[in-house]
Amino acid sequence: MNLFSKQIDKRIAAYQRELIETHYAEVENMYKQIRGWRHDYRNHIQVMKAYAAIGDMAAVKKYLDELETDLATVDTVIKTGNPMADAILNSKISLAKSKNVPVKADVFIPLALKTSELDLCVIIGNLFDNAIEASLALPEDKRLIRIYMDMKNTQLYISFTNFTASRKQKKQNGRFQTTKGEGHGFGLIRMDTIIERLDGYINRNSEDGAFTTEILIPQK
Repeated sequence: MNLFSKQIDKRIAAYQRELIETHYAEVENMYKQIRGWRHDYRNHIQVMKAYAAIGDMAAVKKYLDELETDLATVDTVIKTGNPMADAILNSKISLAKSKNVPVKADVFIPLALKTSELDLCVIIGNLFDNAIEASLALPEDKRLIRIYMDMKNTQLYISFTNFTASRKQKKQNGRFQTTKGEGHGFGLIRMDTIIERLDGYINRNSEDGAFTTEILIPQK
Protein backbone atom coordinates (compact mmCIF):
# COMPACT_ATOMS: atom_id res chain seq x y z
CA MET A 1 0.00 0.00 0.00
CA ASN A 2 1.49 3.36 -1.02
CA LEU A 3 1.76 6.43 1.21
CA PHE A 4 -1.25 8.16 -0.39
CA SER A 5 -3.49 5.13 0.18
CA LYS A 6 -2.39 4.95 3.82
CA GLN A 7 -3.23 8.63 4.30
CA ILE A 8 -6.66 8.08 2.75
CA ASP A 9 -7.32 5.09 5.03
CA LYS A 10 -6.30 7.12 8.09
CA ARG A 11 -8.63 9.98 7.15
CA ILE A 12 -11.51 7.57 6.54
CA ALA A 13 -10.85 5.84 9.87
CA ALA A 14 -10.76 9.23 11.64
CA TYR A 15 -14.05 10.22 10.02
CA GLN A 16 -15.59 6.89 11.08
CA ARG A 17 -14.53 7.42 14.72
CA GLU A 18 -15.95 10.96 14.63
CA LEU A 19 -19.24 9.65 13.22
CA ILE A 20 -19.61 6.96 15.90
CA GLU A 21 -18.79 9.40 18.70
CA THR A 22 -21.42 11.82 17.33
CA HIS A 23 -24.07 9.08 17.26
CA TYR A 24 -23.40 8.08 20.84
CA ALA A 25 -23.51 11.73 21.93
CA GLU A 26 -26.90 12.13 20.24
CA VAL A 27 -28.26 8.95 21.86
CA GLU A 28 -26.94 10.06 25.26
CA ASN A 29 -28.69 13.41 24.84
CA MET A 30 -31.96 11.63 24.11
CA TYR A 31 -31.55 9.42 27.18
CA LYS A 32 -30.78 12.47 29.35
CA GLN A 33 -34.18 13.87 28.40
CA ILE A 34 -35.82 10.60 29.40
CA ARG A 35 -33.92 10.44 32.71
CA GLY A 36 -34.89 14.03 33.46
CA TRP A 37 -38.58 13.27 32.95
CA ARG A 38 -38.37 10.19 35.17
CA HIS A 39 -36.61 12.22 37.86
CA ASP A 40 -39.57 14.61 37.93
CA TYR A 41 -42.13 11.79 37.94
CA ARG A 42 -42.56 11.74 41.73
CA ASN A 43 -43.12 15.49 41.83
CA HIS A 44 -45.77 15.19 39.12
CA ILE A 45 -47.63 12.58 41.18
CA GLN A 46 -47.54 14.80 44.27
CA VAL A 47 -49.02 17.71 42.31
CA MET A 48 -51.89 15.55 41.00
CA LYS A 49 -52.54 14.15 44.49
CA ALA A 50 -52.83 17.69 45.81
CA TYR A 51 -55.37 18.59 43.13
CA ALA A 52 -57.30 15.37 43.78
CA ALA A 53 -57.36 16.04 47.55
CA ILE A 54 -59.28 19.27 47.00
CA GLY A 55 -61.50 17.68 44.37
CA ASP A 56 -60.20 19.77 41.49
CA MET A 57 -60.46 17.06 38.80
CA ALA A 58 -60.36 19.63 35.98
CA ALA A 59 -56.88 20.62 37.17
CA VAL A 60 -55.84 16.93 37.33
CA LYS A 61 -57.02 16.40 33.75
CA LYS A 62 -55.22 19.53 32.54
CA TYR A 63 -52.02 18.45 34.26
CA LEU A 64 -52.25 14.96 32.74
CA ASP A 65 -52.71 16.47 29.29
CA GLU A 66 -49.59 18.57 29.78
CA LEU A 67 -47.62 15.52 30.93
CA GLU A 68 -48.77 13.53 27.90
CA THR A 69 -47.52 16.28 25.58
CA ASP A 70 -44.21 16.46 27.44
CA LEU A 71 -43.74 12.69 27.31
CA ALA A 72 -44.35 12.66 23.56
CA THR A 73 -41.24 14.80 23.09
CA VAL A 74 -38.95 12.16 24.65
CA ASP A 75 -40.75 8.95 23.75
CA THR A 76 -39.05 6.61 21.28
CA VAL A 77 -40.10 7.68 17.80
CA ILE A 78 -39.10 4.54 15.91
CA LYS A 79 -39.32 0.93 17.07
CA THR A 80 -37.82 -1.14 14.26
CA GLY A 81 -37.24 -4.37 16.16
CA ASN A 82 -33.46 -3.86 16.02
CA PRO A 83 -31.95 -2.03 19.06
CA MET A 84 -28.97 -0.47 17.25
CA ALA A 85 -31.13 0.74 14.37
CA ASP A 86 -33.55 2.22 16.92
CA ALA A 87 -30.72 4.11 18.63
CA ILE A 88 -29.29 5.51 15.39
CA LEU A 89 -32.62 6.43 13.81
CA ASN A 90 -34.12 7.99 16.92
CA SER A 91 -31.02 10.05 17.66
CA LYS A 92 -30.94 11.37 14.09
CA ILE A 93 -34.69 12.03 14.02
CA SER A 94 -34.29 13.98 17.26
CA LEU A 95 -31.45 15.97 15.66
CA ALA A 96 -33.51 16.65 12.52
CA LYS A 97 -36.49 17.88 14.55
CA SER A 98 -34.23 20.19 16.56
CA LYS A 99 -33.27 21.78 13.24
CA ASN A 100 -36.93 21.99 12.09
CA VAL A 101 -36.59 19.21 9.54
CA PRO A 102 -39.64 16.85 9.64
CA VAL A 103 -39.06 13.14 9.14
CA LYS A 104 -41.50 10.49 7.94
CA ALA A 105 -40.23 6.98 8.63
CA ASP A 106 -41.61 3.54 7.84
CA VAL A 107 -39.05 1.10 9.19
CA PHE A 108 -39.11 -2.64 9.93
CA ILE A 109 -35.87 -4.48 10.72
CA PRO A 110 -35.40 -7.99 12.13
CA LEU A 111 -33.67 -8.31 15.49
CA ALA A 112 -30.68 -10.14 14.02
CA LEU A 113 -28.84 -8.74 11.02
CA LYS A 114 -25.75 -10.00 9.26
CA THR A 115 -24.68 -6.38 8.85
CA SER A 116 -22.59 -5.28 11.84
CA GLU A 117 -23.76 -2.50 14.13
CA LEU A 118 -20.72 -0.43 13.14
CA ASP A 119 -21.48 -0.71 9.42
CA LEU A 120 -25.17 0.05 10.00
CA CYS A 121 -24.23 3.12 12.03
CA VAL A 122 -21.96 4.48 9.29
CA ILE A 123 -24.51 3.86 6.52
CA ILE A 124 -27.58 5.29 8.25
CA GLY A 125 -25.60 8.10 9.85
CA ASN A 126 -24.23 9.32 6.52
CA LEU A 127 -27.60 9.08 4.80
CA PHE A 128 -29.24 11.09 7.57
CA ASP A 129 -26.49 13.71 7.83
CA ASN A 130 -26.56 14.37 4.09
CA ALA A 131 -30.37 14.57 4.03
CA ILE A 132 -30.44 17.01 6.96
CA GLU A 133 -27.73 19.17 5.40
CA ALA A 134 -29.61 19.39 2.08
CA SER A 135 -32.89 20.16 3.89
CA LEU A 136 -31.40 23.11 5.77
CA ALA A 137 -30.88 24.91 2.45
CA LEU A 138 -34.66 24.97 1.96
CA PRO A 139 -37.42 27.08 3.57
CA GLU A 140 -38.90 25.24 6.57
CA ASP A 141 -42.21 24.56 4.81
CA LYS A 142 -40.35 22.75 1.99
CA ARG A 143 -38.28 20.43 4.18
CA LEU A 144 -39.00 16.72 4.47
CA ILE A 145 -37.00 13.51 4.83
CA ARG A 146 -38.69 10.20 3.97
CA ILE A 147 -37.18 6.92 5.17
CA TYR A 148 -38.21 3.38 4.31
CA MET A 149 -36.42 0.27 5.56
CA ASP A 150 -37.59 -3.33 5.31
CA MET A 151 -36.50 -6.78 4.26
CA LYS A 152 -36.88 -7.70 0.59
CA ASN A 153 -36.52 -11.48 0.64
CA THR A 154 -33.03 -11.97 2.13
CA GLN A 155 -31.84 -8.37 1.59
CA LEU A 156 -32.12 -5.31 3.80
CA TYR A 157 -33.63 -2.47 1.76
CA ILE A 158 -32.89 1.14 2.77
CA SER A 159 -34.36 4.20 1.05
CA PHE A 160 -33.75 7.85 1.97
CA THR A 161 -35.44 10.71 0.09
CA ASN A 162 -35.11 14.43 0.78
CA PHE A 163 -35.98 17.59 -1.11
CA THR A 164 -33.15 19.76 -2.43
CA ALA A 165 -32.73 23.38 -3.48
CA SER A 166 -31.74 22.42 -7.04
CA ARG A 167 -34.08 20.67 -9.46
CA LYS A 168 -31.40 18.17 -10.42
CA GLN A 169 -27.97 17.65 -8.88
CA LYS A 170 -25.00 17.02 -11.12
CA LYS A 171 -22.37 14.31 -10.84
CA GLN A 172 -18.62 14.78 -11.00
CA ASN A 173 -16.54 11.74 -11.91
CA GLY A 174 -19.63 9.59 -11.56
CA ARG A 175 -20.45 10.74 -8.00
CA PHE A 176 -22.87 13.30 -6.58
CA GLN A 177 -20.82 15.87 -4.68
CA THR A 178 -21.19 16.75 -1.00
CA THR A 179 -21.34 20.43 -0.06
CA LYS A 180 -19.88 19.92 3.41
CA GLY A 181 -16.35 20.87 2.43
CA GLU A 182 -13.02 19.06 2.31
CA GLY A 183 -12.87 15.85 4.32
CA HIS A 184 -16.59 15.23 4.59
CA GLY A 185 -16.67 13.36 1.29
CA PHE A 186 -14.94 10.53 3.12
CA GLY A 187 -18.28 9.67 4.69
CA LEU A 188 -19.66 8.83 1.26
CA ILE A 189 -16.50 6.93 0.36
CA ARG A 190 -16.68 4.96 3.58
CA MET A 191 -20.35 4.12 3.04
CA ASP A 192 -19.75 3.00 -0.54
CA THR A 193 -16.78 0.89 0.57
CA ILE A 194 -18.88 -0.86 3.23
CA ILE A 195 -21.71 -1.61 0.80
CA GLU A 196 -19.25 -3.00 -1.75
CA ARG A 197 -17.61 -5.18 0.92
CA LEU A 198 -21.03 -6.55 1.91
CA ASP A 199 -21.83 -7.36 -1.75
CA GLY A 200 -24.60 -4.79 -1.61
CA TYR A 201 -26.10 -2.39 -4.14
CA ILE A 202 -26.46 1.39 -3.98
CA ASN A 203 -28.25 3.77 -6.33
CA ARG A 204 -28.47 7.55 -6.06
CA ASN A 205 -30.94 9.56 -8.09
CA SER A 206 -31.67 13.28 -8.32
CA GLU A 207 -34.91 14.25 -10.06
CA ASP A 208 -37.50 17.04 -9.74
CA GLY A 209 -35.96 18.62 -6.66
CA ALA A 210 -35.73 15.34 -4.70
CA PHE A 211 -32.65 13.26 -3.94
CA THR A 212 -33.08 9.53 -3.30
CA THR A 213 -30.57 6.93 -2.17
CA GLU A 214 -31.53 3.25 -2.35
CA ILE A 215 -29.45 0.47 -0.82
CA LEU A 216 -29.76 -3.32 -0.80
CA ILE A 217 -27.59 -5.36 1.58
CA PRO A 218 -27.68 -9.20 1.54
CA GLN A 219 -28.39 -10.74 4.97
CA LYS A 220 -28.32 -14.46 4.18
